[in-house]
Amino acid sequence: MGSNKELLLAHASMEHVSLSHSVNIMLTPQFYTLIKEPLPVKYLYQAKKIAPSLFEGLLEEGRSYEYLVFKEENSWAFIAYDVDKITEFLGTKGIKPEQVSKLFFAQQSLTSFSDPVLLGKKEALVVLDDTVVVVPQAALGEETNPLTFNDSFTPKTGVTLQGAYGSLLSMKQASALAVAFTFFAGMFFVEGWRYGNNSKAADEEMQVLLEEYPSLQSKMQRENISAKYKTIDAAERKKREVVKSLSMMIFKGVTLTSFTLNEKGFKVQFSCSDAKVAKRLNELAKKEKLNASKIAGGNDIQIEGTL
Repeated sequence: MGSNKELLLAHASMEHVSLSHSVNIMLTPQFYTLIKEPLPVKYLYQAKKIAPSLFEGLLEEGRSYEYLVFKEENSWAFIAYDVDKITEFLGTKGIKPEQVSKLFFAQQSLTSFSDPVLLGKKEALVVLDDTVVVVPQAALGEETNPLTFNDSFTPKTGVTLQGAYGSLLSMKQASALAVAFTFFAGMFFVEGWRYGNNSKAADEEMQVLLEEYPSLQSKMQRENISAKYKTIDAAERKKREVVKSLSMMIFKGVTLTSFTLNEKGFKVQFSCSDAKVAKRLNELAKKEKLNASKIAGGNDIQIEGTL
């Protein structure tokens, strides 16, 4: 809802502003930490799950961080940011939390930084190795043609400041949503009436099935069949959960060397490139409540458990 608002670039040397309306804010790398990893995961929720572990030892201790994850061409981009620190800084520049509609990060608009964007009189934003970074203006070439920062840099998705207040919707938008919700309420009423009729048809179909299969008329027989398949389903679900957890532990420097899975349990062995990677893998296993042990004479990690 905030993509059509004015976009301001927040940087350490920005001037004080006076606002009478809400705006979007784009943050420079001075306010976030970026990590790129070509992880073997397909879905965003999988990448988000491991975001905190990637930043272990890289962030200031005692602070609270949020994470933004998005897919780039050849890797996943992970951004860690401190909401309290950002809110405090914006306050010193005259921007109140309720005036911030959405927060964006410069890395999200990587392709927009085709030329440098100047930050005050001494620094500039440029792209180096597909990463938006801050450099001294003295490092720019004499023939550099800086870009003018404007609303065209606005990414498709952003985040909000926790604790920000005030309405995010105008009266026109609120009215439009009210009409839409009324329309959907009418649709749900019609669908409810249809489902009621379908329920009667389902009861009649069930009666026909019971007549064709008399053994199913016994409640005990039906419960025995149900219990049998519930047990099978629970076991299969557990297997899928184990495979999903183990797949999240494959990152840069980790190679799966062996994997055994049966009805009773599982055993998997990972080869790690060095002791640091092995330590991180061991910590991930503990977070997933799995039994992990380091194999003597190397950096291999063995993880096993029961189903």
